[in-house]
Amino acid sequence: MLRFQLALPADNNAPLPVCPENRFGLIMVEKDLCNSCLIAVRVLRVSLVDELEGQIESLVDVLVSREVFTRDDREEVLCQPGPRARVRKVLDIVECKGEEAAKIFFSVRNLHQASRGLGKDRHQSTDYNKVKQKHKDVLRRRSESMLFYNTRHGEKILFSEHYVNLLLVDGHQGIESKRHEVLTFGQKRLCLQQKSTHMHRKISPKELFASASGNRPVKKVLVTGAAGIGKTILVQKMLFDFGRNKDYFSFDFVIHMTFRDLNLIDEPTNFRELVLRKNRHLAKELDNILGNDDKLLIILDGFDEFRHYRSCDVDVFVTEPDEDAEVKEVFGSLMQGELLPNAFVMVTSRPAAISHIPVGCIDRFVLIAGFSLAEVQDFFFRYFQDAALADRMFMLVSENELMLTLCYIPAFCYIMCCILKENNDFCRESPKTMTDIYVQYLVALLRSHTQGRAETFLQGQGSGTVQQLSDIVLKLGRLAFQKLMEHQTLFYSSDQDVAALEGCSLVSTFLDKTLAQEPGCTEEIFSFAHLTVQEFFAALYCAASDHPLPVGLEDTVSLGQAANNGHLDLFNRFLSGILSERNASFLSRQVGLCCQKEKVDTYRRKIVTELTTLCENGAHMLNYLHCLFEQQDPSLVLAVQPKTLRVNVCDETLSQMDYNVIKHFLNLTKGKIKELDLTGTGVTYEALRDLQPLLLRCESLWLGENNLDMETVQVLSDVLQVSESITHLGVGWSDIGDDELVALSCAIRVKKKLKELWMEGNRVSYRGLLSLSDLTPDPLRKVVAVWNDLTDAEPVTVSTQDSITVNFTDDNMWEAWGEWVFKRCELSSNEKLLTVLHKVCNISACLEAEWVMTFYRQLAQLIKSRIECCTEDDMCKKLRKFERILKLW
Repeated sequence: MLRFQLALPADNNAPLPVCPENRFGLIMVEKDLCNSCLIAVRVLRVSLVDELEGQIESLVDVLVSREVFTRDDREEVLCQPGPRARVRKVLDIVECKGEEAAKIFFSVRNLHQASRGLGKDRHQSTDYNKVKQKHKDVLRRRSESMLFYNTRHGEKILFSEHYVNLLLVDGHQGIESKRHEVLTFGQKRLCLQQKSTHMHRKISPKELFASASGNRPVKKVLVTGAAGIGKTILVQKMLFDFGRNKDYFSFDFVIHMTFRDLNLIDEPTNFRELVLRKNRHLAKELDNILGNDDKLLIILDGFDEFRHYRSCDVDVFVTEPDEDAEVKEVFGSLMQGELLPNAFVMVTSRPAAISHIPVGCIDRFVLIAGFSLAEVQDFFFRYFQDAALADRMFMLVSENELMLTLCYIPAFCYIMCCILKENNDFCRESPKTMTDIYVQYLVALLRSHTQGRAETFLQGQGSGTVQQLSDIVLKLGRLAFQKLMEHQTLFYSSDQDVAALEGCSLVSTFLDKTLAQEPGCTEEIFSFAHLTVQEFFAALYCAASDHPLPVGLEDTVSLGQAANNGHLDLFNRFLSGILSERNASFLSRQVGLCCQKEKVDTYRRKIVTELTTLCENGAHMLNYLHCLFEQQDPSLVLAVQPKTLRVNVCDETLSQMDYNVIKHFLNLTKGKIKELDLTGTGVTYEALRDLQPLLLRCESLWLGENNLDMETVQVLSDVLQVSESITHLGVGWSDIGDDELVALSCAIRVKKKLKELWMEGNRVSYRGLLSLSDLTPDPLRKVVAVWNDLTDAEPVTVSTQDSITVNFTDDNMWEAWGEWVFKRCELSSNEKLLTVLHKVCNISACLEAEWVMTFYRQLAQLIKSRIECCTEDDMCKKLRKFERILKLW
């Protein structure tokens, strides 16, 4: 079929060439369109909307002057909500007016485009550039001061003098990891320093939107990191640099919003209004700014604090900046490219919330890894402003493993410096737990601010001062607790618990106050300086008030559902530490907070009872071990006396602090460890070497779903050569090959104690299996090697070994395997359950046995019960998908 370029007439007689500035004017259309501008209006409709949205008002004025449009037509166009809607209305009116009107429309449009091309540079250099510079000045002014958690009123700390570089790493580590991330940082930090950079590429802020491959543009960036790791500081750094005209930013405008502010909006709104809430100076040029969205960066900070974060994967979209919708729909449309498709977007969040972002649209995942050791030292120097004093304080911290690990997180590094400064070292023995650090932080700030800002208050109250302090802390704690249970981090001045703090001079020590502009009014908004501070005060309130203790440490309907995704993990750890005898006594003396002895005793008995039960049934217990560690009481560990000692910490990337609490518990227990489950924990060579003395006591050791390289396998080999206990070893889906298996087989021959070896889902070939032939059936009664690289003909020496399983033949064995997997599913969170389902739902390709039918029916029933209790729409959708698959069985 013949096609040609469309050249639309400038008037009734002569054609006018298409303007070079027009991106959409050169289009191939059917031959019979050449004499019909009316048809061209319909064919080019989508392109015309994109092309004309930034100039429609002036184009309409010309059409009125040419008497194509009436004044009523003009009013009808201008009443439309937004420039794109106005273009559509113009095209509708042109179609109604017929062919002659369409010819004049294209004539006006082409002439308008040509004149716009000539005047574009002039326009960009006047009003647009003037607003651009004003916006940079505003951002620089807003970001030039750094707000620390106890900055005095009127105190100005320059950002440029106190900012310490953060380590940004390209890529993310386990998006389904949901547990509280404050303490999971330490091990990640060490791994990043020790592993080669080909796995995790270090990047700078200026490279965030630069494509590493150059093939795909980076439009949407998700920045994640632990609480206090520096996400907001990174945002401030970018705003500060943009405001100072740093040349590595190619954007014309940077729009900054926080999800804390977005939480204040209860009614439908639109993106234009969201921008203007804090950027009224952009109003005059906002149409041009949004029209040039390929030069626009939108930064959205603190997604995990968004009250609607569970329901942002929306099905209802807005496409115009002026189109009203719920805030979550505006955000979802922006992320999925329905709104401002050419704009660049950066979102920051704690890892616990990021699975609720529509991640299919994310072009780059960036992990903030906090401070390196050198940067911790730099922070100490900038804080103390004295090299000798900073060195002495840093050496003091370096001697304490917990404190040094926490200092890699900027927020904790600051808290540590604050304690050191206010107390001239430490007011008692060095902190051993996180609660110890926060207790000293509380006492240090109370002492500092009551002396420096409320001296008359102290002198006037005399012996009643301590009671006054305890009342204030309890009021703050009640506010923190009530809002934590409701997933809230912002509190209005009209809130009853906030009103109870009115007139207290100490409130500003722990609460930040901002003013929120609402239609027709201005309201004060309060928040704790940091979410971890809110969690600490909530635990103080629960410990020292009449409020009953939580029913369970996980605070969920059942361990398996894990509905809070770690929401209260840190709260529970703080609660345990505060209810320890040493911290309870210290708080009573220093702050007047008295924990009832009955409550302390009840909590201690509860930990012993629940840990004993968990050891016996093999359920997940990591957060309980942290709570036990916070108590720092060896007698409490000794009171845990289960009939069988099972330690299950699977399916969670373990940090150095996690390993510390595991060792703390196991070093104080006696006898054999029936089972140690480290499945899917990201275990490393260093961690396994550190645990080696404890591994010698294990009977069953499960290390599946970890990347076990030769170094790590060598640690296992050393254990097998010495241990008199280990009889069961699991290394399934751990990426081991023939060489690693040969190393293990050599070690097994030394003691010949190992009875079962599970290594499904690896890279083992028949060559590797042959290394086990002389070990079966004695001592190895069972070797499971399904889902390996067993594609060649089976050697006779393997085919005659009944104890070596390379395919699904033994129903009894696989029924037992199904029971083990199902139990694991019952105890897993919904996120981990999905991970397991992806694997086990593939076994149908291999099996048609009766036990598989039973297994799948059990899983379907489990999924149904999870859906009934699930409150997250996105999670329900994913679970229903597997429910439909399993119903086929």
